[in-house]
Amino acid sequence: MENSIRRNGSAHSRALMRVIAVGLMAALVYAGNYLQIKIPNGVLITRIHFGNSMCLLAGLLFGPVIGGLSSGIGAAMYDLFDPVYIVSAPYTFISKFAMGFAAGALNRVFAKKLNSTASAYISAVIGQIVYIVFYLAKSYYTIAIVKGTPEAAWTAVGTNAITSSVNAVIAVIISVPVAFALKKALKNTAMGRLMNSDSTETKSA
Repeated sequence: MENSIRRNGSAHSRALMRVIAVGLMAALVYAGNYLQIKIPNGVLITRIHFGNSMCLLAGLLFGPVIGGLSSGIGAAMYDLFDPVYIVSAPYTFISKFAMGFAAGALNRVFAKKLNSTASAYISAVIGQIVYIVFYLAKSYYTIAIVKGTPEAAWTAVGTNAITSSVNAVIAVIISVPVAFALKKALKNTAMGRLMNSDSTETKSA
């Protein structure tokens, strides 16, 4: 019975840490979106910002589920508090979830075959590509519906592709080194143990 109580306590503790991790990373994603430069693009407004770096960071640190949830929640919350983006919040949740989830899931897969550095960078890049596909598809169909012409939509998609590529480079450059630094700094903490337990052991770089 004593062992059962200990196991239940441990399970509850881990569940609580996961909730805290989602909340913490969602807050970082939300805050990262405010470090931005807005670029008008006809019907839509595109941005250069640091939100994506926090989405990738969440996936690399905590794996696909926590990474996906915190990315989607944090980014959707930003949209909900900005009148320009409020109608995009549901789609933003899906696309950002996909980015964080992909980065976390792929890092687990690649970590079995590659060293930790290569695994993290490749996973981050693919996670960004997944998001860019979602984002540009939404941009095209939104502008095609509003403007009514494929030409206007493709013009806007071209501009958005440029800003998305800049965001992607920034996100990968920031997220991977920060992920390694945090894993090392928090190794002996409860949060560090959660990172290790929710991710696959990787080979040293």
